[in-house]
Amino acid sequence: MATETEVRDALRTIMDPELGVNVVDLGLVYDVEVRDDEAHIRMTLTSAGCPIGTSLAEGVRTGALNAPGLKDAHVEVVFDPPWTPDRMSDEARAQLGWK
Repeated sequence: MATETEVRDALRTIMDPELGVNVVDLGLVYDVEVRDDEAHIRMTLTSAGCPIGTSLAEGVRTGALNAPGLKDAHVEVVFDPPWTPDRMSDEARAQLGWK
């Protein structure tokens, strides 16, 4: 069975195509819960009108399946709380040239 850490590590391969930063370090992944062989992921988008929202969520679902032992993944896109740049990791800030 995969752990939450293994799922998050798998999600670090999924990049926001506009910013070139992975969805975990960008702060888009709010919660990962693993039950048996399924991952349940709560995520957001940088804006509610994000034109790539559906494809990004599907990429997250597919990427999560790279975690060992997972057979399925479910992604819920939420907007509460709303995303802000404060959610980004230090690595993401450095990658974007933010201090």
